[in-house]
Amino acid sequence: MKIFIDTNAAIGPIADILQRGGVALLPTDTIYGLHAVAANEAAVARIAQLKGRDDKPFVVIAATADQLRAFGAEIPKALDDLWPARLTAVVRRGSGTVAARVPDLAWLRQLLETTGPLVSTSVNRSGDPPISSIDQVAKELAAGIDAALDAGRQEGEPSTIVDFTGAAPRILREGDTLFAQNLRKTLRISL
Repeated sequence: MKIFIDTNAAIGPIADILQRGGVALLPTDTIYGLHAVAANEAAVARIAQLKGRDDKPFVVIAATADQLRAFGAEIPKALDDLWPARLTAVVRRGSGTVAARVPDLAWLRQLLETTGPLVSTSVNRSGDPPISSIDQVAKELAAGIDAALDAGRQEGEPSTIVDFTGAAPRILREGDTLFAQNLRKTLRISL
């Protein structure tokens, strides 16, 4: 696993690794996550194997709402004004659904502009608690990771999850309480 510590210097090399089918350990606006190009089925399968899960889909992160629309996600216009944020939206994509987010980290959105949408999932085996620093990554997991960006401890709160697939948006999980309260007010007005 190649480890980077300078965020700006890491964008190009990590983008190259991801575009070649690699798996990267990256800090997000919530916690550290495993990432791979969402359109690369083999790379996504590697993450599922590392996580020890094969039936639960991963969150897809993108640089913009329009990038998610190009990926086939039906993104409501209200999200254009809400993102970037710690807001994961469950939306329709083809005959199914996808959980999508535009992260609130400028350098990560810059990476996503180059790579396109990435799958993102917490760095832990299914059922274990998420990690807050890369030195906590289990050896068997680290062996399957091609690159990592060490940004120190990440103690972020989980994102708020909102289901946009029904007649009205519905909060499935609250992240930051103040953000969720403001979101409730905004969604009543916007949708």
